Amino acid sequence: MPHTRLHLLLGAVALLALRTRLALGHRVRDERGDVPGWVLITVMTAGLVGGIWGLAREELNAMLRSALSSVSGG
Repeated sequence: MPHTRLHLLLGAVALLALRTRLALGHRVRDERGDVPGWVLITVMTAGLVGGIWGLAREELNAMLRSALSSVSGG
């Protein structure tokens, strides 16, 4: 059951990212000097990571332990 909540949250984040990319994809503009935009993206990404980590800390720790033990052979 906890994995279902994590999958729904990750799916919602992926869908939001895809919809944003599709909505802005046809806009052609030189964004090399768009510092406030990059700052906003960085802050929003940090917020998403913090939110996902807060909701799914135990599941993410278990996944990391499982992955590391399978690589190390333990």
